[in-house]
Amino acid sequence: MLRRTYDDQVCSVARTLEVVGERWTLLIVRDALSGVTRFDGFLHRMPIARNVLSDRLNGLVEHGVLERVRYQDRPPRHEYRLTDRGRELTPVVLSLMAWGDRHLPTPTGPPAVAEHEGCGGAVHTRMICDCCERQVDPDVVIRRPSGAATAPGPAAR
Repeated sequence: MLRRTYDDQVCSVARTLEVVGERWTLLIVRDALSGVTRFDGFLHRMPIARNVLSDRLNGLVEHGVLERVRYQDRPPRHEYRLTDRGRELTPVVLSLMAWGDRHLPTPTGPPAVAEHEGCGGAVHTRMICDCCERQVDPDVVIRRPSGAATAPGPAAR
């Protein structure tokens, strides 16, 4: 059985899943990246219960992915704007979108495309090596523990 949290794992992916790993949360980020900022706008785009949406928005604010900004005083109304931390999730969302388009295509083609606002060109995510600056294919990437992951301390169990 899957646990609800990953607190006992020393893993960056697990820590990230604690923030954006629930399906509604990542879909909220997707919509925020598309310009949705208001509660009713998120409700309109997703079949999500109001209480669940409220909970997920509050979590994203708590983790600094969104900021809650008042746009009306009477009655008080707020919108949710992406922070720099939230905008950094763009390549994650684009990678998931590209993977879905490639491996789970719809009969009518991709439901959305990513374009450069400045020139209209298609935007793709790529892995680039810091050392040689070449594009790297997934089959030649290895993942290994860093020196920090093996150091003793409170995070090691």
